Amino acid sequence: MRIELARPQILSVTEGETDAVALEATLACLLFETVVQTNFCGFYRRVAKEELAVGPYQGSMGCLRIAFSRGVCGACARTKQTQIVPDIHARADHISCDARSRSEIVIPVLSADGELRAVLDLDSPHVDAFSAGEAHALEHLVGAIFGRPEIQW
Repeated sequence: MRIELARPQILSVTEGETDAVALEATLACLLFETVVQTNFCGFYRRVAKEELAVGPYQGSMGCLRIAFSRGVCGACARTKQTQIVPDIHARADHISCDARSRSEIVIPVLSADGELRAVLDLDSPHVDAFSAGEAHALEHLVGAIFGRPEIQW
């Protein structure tokens, strides 16, 4: 799996960095290059009690703001659970930022104390582009990078 192969390099590059935005920008770039089936890879940062705003990303245009009550990113933010959607057109509450996207995976980004700080969103123009194994690898990578108490949010 490409994520697991890239993990040592990603952790090495991000080691010692404590600024969340710098880490998000770097991770978005590295994952966009690693997870080749994506057309969007980026972060939506928590900016209010129940609202996300687009943060660092690579790829096609992202939505500017997403309420926790809407879409796959909102569901991830509400539940703090990874969301894998094999076919976004089969999901009634999907928010279309790019009509080319067909599947999506969203990972919660939690601070060391378990508070939701952002979500990591990857979209693909292919149906069923993301596996449970990729979800697991992304969860562990995000936890290793952002779950440290010294991260400056």
